[in-house]
Order: sequence, then structure tokens, then C-alpha cells
Amino acid sequence: MPAPIRLRELIRTIRTARTQAEEREMIQKECAAIRSSFREEDNTYRCRNVAKLLYMHMLGYPAHFGQLECLKLIASQKFTDKRIGYLGAMLLLDERQDVHLLMTNCIKNDLNHSTQYVQGLALCTLGCMGSSEMCRDLAGEVEKLLKTSNSYLRKKAALCAVHVIRKVPELMEMFLPATKNLLSEKNHGVLHTSVVLLTEMCERSPDMLAHFRKLVPQLVRILKNLIMSGYSPEHDVSGISDPFLQVRILRLLRILGKSDDDSSEAMNDILAQVATNTETSKNVGNAILYETVLTIMDIKSESGLRVLAINILGRFLLNNDKNIRYVALTSLLKTVQTDHNAVQRHRSTIVDCLKDLDVSIKRRAMELSFALVNGNNIRGMMKELLYFLDSCDPEFKADCASGVFLAAEKYAPSKRWHIDTIMRVLTTAGSYVRDDSVPNLIQLITNSVEMHAYTVQRLYKALLDDISQQPLVQVASWCIGEYGDLLVSGQCEEEEPIQVTEDEVLDVLEGLLVSNLSTPVTRGYSLTAIMKLSTRFSSVNRIKKVVSIYGSSIDVELQQRAVEYNALFKKYDHMRPALLERMPIMEKTATNGPTEIVQTNGETEPSVVEPKHPPPVTQPANQANDLLDLLGGNDVVPVIQTTLPTKPASAGGELLDLLGDLSLSGIPPMIAYNKNGLKIDFTFERANPNPNIAVITIHASNTTEADMTDFVFQAAVPKTFQLQLLSPSSNVVPALNQGTVTQVIRVLNPQKQQLRMRIKLTYTHKGSPVQDLAEVNNFPPQSWQ
Repeated sequence: MPAPIRLRELIRTIRTARTQAEEREMIQKECAAIRSSFREEDNTYRCRNVAKLLYMHMLGYPAHFGQLECLKLIASQKFTDKRIGYLGAMLLLDERQDVHLLMTNCIKNDLNHSTQYVQGLALCTLGCMGSSEMCRDLAGEVEKLLKTSNSYLRKKAALCAVHVIRKVPELMEMFLPATKNLLSEKNHGVLHTSVVLLTEMCERSPDMLAHFRKLVPQLVRILKNLIMSGYSPEHDVSGISDPFLQVRILRLLRILGKSDDDSSEAMNDILAQVATNTETSKNVGNAILYETVLTIMDIKSESGLRVLAINILGRFLLNNDKNIRYVALTSLLKTVQTDHNAVQRHRSTIVDCLKDLDVSIKRRAMELSFALVNGNNIRGMMKELLYFLDSCDPEFKADCASGVFLAAEKYAPSKRWHIDTIMRVLTTAGSYVRDDSVPNLIQLITNSVEMHAYTVQRLYKALLDDISQQPLVQVASWCIGEYGDLLVSGQCEEEEPIQVTEDEVLDVLEGLLVSNLSTPVTRGYSLTAIMKLSTRFSSVNRIKKVVSIYGSSIDVELQQRAVEYNALFKKYDHMRPALLERMPIMEKTATNGPTEIVQTNGETEPSVVEPKHPPPVTQPANQANDLLDLLGGNDVVPVIQTTLPTKPASAGGELLDLLGDLSLSGIPPMIAYNKNGLKIDFTFERANPNPNIAVITIHASNTTEADMTDFVFQAAVPKTFQLQLLSPSSNVVPALNQGTVTQVIRVLNPQKQQLRMRIKLTYTHKGSPVQDLAEVNNFPPQSWQ
């Protein structure tokens, strides 16, 4: 059989291939020849064939059929064979193949070989791909080589010991005696690998960490020698003596000094020396300075040293290298909470980074800028960040807008400034703001009573300029509906009032209803605003006509609203002024649960807490719409779903004054609903001291095998009753009766009539939405007498 081609010739041939198919053909042809040679047990060219196979493996072609040949090369007595065999084992074998266990004995023999280079090959291979079984069997040999006087073997044994500890942590103590003299070695290679080994042991064991803290003075001495030593061609990199060893020592000092006063005190001086003496003109020096900064920030360092570290990061921000600027911004972001004042000194440099062309630097600069905002610099910082919001890429607008909202809410110097800032965000990046920004701004405006006229005028003018920013249009529609009378009366004192008529305002709102830029949610806001103006403007007939037109809209939500508003005009006109009166000042609730809807006078408003399960429609009055749809008229009133406030929320909230303390009474429970696996039980209590109030607790249980999610219970009673529905305990009814959802209903029955109730149940079961209506008329007499 002719001699196979050499590796060099194979590489040259493969590089001549013009297409992928041509290269594949060459590889397949050579693999076939290699397989034939392996089958014939050709020992002469086995080494050459495995070398070629490894090259093909590096190109991404399968080479698993050469695994056993690697083992044969390892067992050879020739060093050249062993070298290729061990290289092949590291590339082609890992713990998932049982074949690797066959080489355990060969590695053991080679670890005890008389030639240091063979021992080095065995240590490299074990440290690269040794499994936990191999590490257990060979840890003794590694520990023995760690104690040898041969520097070449000690540095390889130290790295191999790191791998053994990672695979079998319980063997860590075996290496403890061998570590005693490692730091006394003069050879930098041994020192470097020894520090890596000590770092690994300290990170994995608190006991080892405590044990090695006594080495801090020795490590400090080594580091001092490195920075004070003269030029050494063997270790010099860009004028700095062995920066790799310096970085490793700094990392180990960081671990040893964390949360330890004595160790931190011992390394303060050397860290200051490194920070002040290291040359920054080359990247090598910057790497050492960066590690020094991280160490200073992690240990219990002196305040002056921390300021020095932050000033180093500030200098990094002026570096031309983008990577260094990015690293500086990331590090400052981590330290800004603990060293806020020191970072503030570099605020102007950080803000300048917002103009950087690199998107990663821009994002970090934006995050850090928001972290630096406080009550003293809010105006200046917001000016810069709003300028950034105007000019930044779309990918930044959502995060930047959210950051401005949060900062303005926390540090706003005045209500007017707060409203102006948020309106500026909505006009420039309205399409990118978070979903909760609309209810948040509505709440802010509602609570700023003295700013109502100014706000509605500003928003009206913003609508005339641009209706493409939907959140802005929604807020503007809501405000015009609430405070339209202030707009047309020209009562604005903060700026010159504009002259606008009722018809002009209605023209704008009707234009939103027909605009192709308006989303269904925005149209809902606009129609509701027009409806509210029926109690604030004199153009009631025009409003009736608009509302009736949309009773046949193809948008179901808009149609439902229009039909319900028509019903208000026709059947409940006496209730309309009370239902559409102005929203009261809203209390911000501090709850982590789902958004709580407070319904007053027929209007609902989500609180500012972001819901875990948002309602399907976020615009005002959606809860009232659902209930009016449920009741369909016929002498009934909707429920008031609320949390219990400490005092009445508005003139329409007299019901809340009537609610007394709860006391138990012996009224038997009843089953109100039992269908499709969902069961609703009612239990009864009597409010004391008011005997006219009954307290009903619903208990929803689920006998099916799947949870019922997004569970909502709604109820309505005849208008001779008044009813309040409190928030539920959960919106998930667990499967297989593993829990219940409870909700409290309070019913005021001043005329002692028999209670009748209609309920509406909505939930999602096995991915499908379910909705059902039911009537409950069989209440026990004790519950309403």
C-alpha cells in the first residue's frame, strides 16, 4: 500500500478546493484511505493519519472513528506518537464516551514517567478532559507532582489540580499541604498557576478562604515586587512586569479581602500603589487598573481609596478605546448606589457618552444617567435625557421614556414641571411608552387640582398639532372629557388662555373617532369623552347623535359603549349627571397584586400599580360597560368593586359610609352556581351595628383537572339595593379542589326586600375563554330580613 500523503500536503490540497462540495469530496476520499489504514493496523503511519484526522475535525467533519487509534498512540513508547495521541484524546474524547476510561492506566503510567515532557502531556490531558472517575483515581499522582521541585511539572500539576477540584470538590483537602510552599517559588509560571489554584479553593470552600487569609501579606509582597522590579525581558509586556500574574493576584486579594477588615487593611496600601504607579498609556496597564478598581470596590477599603478607584473609571470614560469606556460605565453603574457622590463628579462625562455612536455605550450611559438623577440635578439631567430621547434610536425610546417617568415621579420639583415633562415624553416618544403610562398620567393630572385648566389647554393644543402618538391622544381625550368646561371657559392662569368653542372641541374628538391613526382603545377614550361632555356642554343633541351613530359600529367594543350610553340617555337620564361627574382625587395604592379598579359614579380608573393580569380593555368605564351589558336595563344597578378606603371617595360614595364592622351570624350557606366543574358557594354574615347590611362571601372551587385562570366574578342587584364587591383573594381557581377563591360582597337592603342577584362569570379554562350568566333568587330569608 502506498504511503499516505503528509498533513502539509493535505492542507494544501484542501485549500485548493473552490467549492464546499469539492472540499467535501476531498475529505471523504482521504477519510476512506485513513479508515483502510486503520483496518490494516498500519503502525507506521498511524500518527500521520490521526494528525490529518484532527485537522479534518477542526474543519467540522466527523472524526469519531479515530478515537481508539488515539488510545493506541498514547500507549506507544514514542514521544511523537504520544503527543499526537494525547492531542487527539483532548479533541475527540470527553466524559460522555466510555472510551476515555480506557486511557486511565496509560495516564497513570505517564504521570510516573521518567521524562518530564511525557508527564506534562499526561497532566495536560487529565486537566483538560478528565472525568470525575479519572480524577479520583489519579489525584494522588497529581498531588505528588505538585510537591516536586521541577517548575515545569509544578505549574502543570497546579492547573491539573484545579480541574480535579472542579470535578471532585471533596478532594480539595488532599492538595492543602502541597499549597504551603507554592507562593515561595521564584518561577512566574508556578506562581501564576498557584494563584489560580488558591483562587479556586477559596471560591469553593469558606474554610479554605479563612485558612488562606493568612497568605495576604505574602501576596502583597509578591505584587509589590512586581510593580517595583526593574525591566525583565522574560516577563515584560509593554513596559509592565508580568501583567497576567498581577491581575491574578488582584483577583485573589479581592476574594480574600471581601467582608474581612484585617485582610482589607493589609492590602489597602499596595492597592493605592498599583492604582497610582501603573502606566495607563497601554491597554495592559488599563487591564491592571480595572482589576484594581474591582478589588477596591469589593473589599472593605478606605473612602479615599474608593474615590481614587472611581476617578480611575472617570479617566477610562475619556479613553478612545470603546471597550474601556464600556467597562468604565458598567463598573460605575455597579458602584453608583454605594458611592453616589464620587460618581456624581463625573456626571458631565457620563452625559457626553449619550452622544457616542456605539449603541452599547449609549445604553450603559443612559442607565447610569438615570441612576445619577436626584432632587438637586433633576432639571439639568432631564433636559439632557429628553434631548437624548428626541434623537436616539427607536430601540432606546421605550427604556428612556420609562426612566424619565420614574425619575420625574420621584424628584419632580413641581406639579407643573412634572406634567410638562411627561407631556414632552408623550409628544416625542408616545408610541414607545409603557402601557401603564396613560393611567399614571391621568392619576397625576387628577390629583393636581390647581393644574386642571392648564393641563387640558396644553393637551388640547397638542391634539391640534399631532394625533399620531396614541398614549398622548388617550390622555388628552380623557382630560377634555373631564375638564372640557374649563377649556371653553378660558380659566387658565398659568399661560394665556385660548379661545375655543364647544363645537370646536367636539369636532376634534369626532375627528379622533374617524381617524385611521386612532386605535380601538383611543376611539373608546374619545367616545367616552364625548359622552362626559354631555353634562359639561350645552350641545347635548349633537352628542346624542354622535353616540347613536356608533351604536352600529363594526368595532364591538365601541358599539357596546355607544349602546350603553344611548341607554343612559333614554332610560337612565336622571342618573347621567351623577354617573358622569368628575373623577375624585385618586389614592395611589401600594399593592403587589392585580390592578384594583375603583369605580365611582359609573367611571372606572385603574390604579398605577402594573397589573399581573391586565384587564382586556384599559380605557375608563370598561367595568361599568360589562355590568350594563350583563344587566341589560330592567331596574338594576351595577356593582361597586373597590378596596375599602378610610373615608368616602366622592359625593357618590355615600354607600361606603354605611358599611359597618363585620360580625358572624348563623345563616346557612347556599350553592349559587354549579356548572362545568366550577362551584360558587355563598356564606352569610351580618354587619354590625347596621342590620340593613348583609355580608356575603363567595367561595369558588374547581373540580376539573386544570386551573381556571383570569377568573372574574361580577354581580348586580335591583336598584332598591346597593351593592359593593371587594377584591378577590386570587384570579386563579386551583384544579381538583386544591383551594378556593374568596370574594366579599356587601349588600345594603334598607327596604327589607327579598334579595335577587344576577351574576356573570368569566375565566379561562384549558386555554379557552369561558363566560356564563346566572340568576340567584333562592337566598335564605335570614339574609335579607
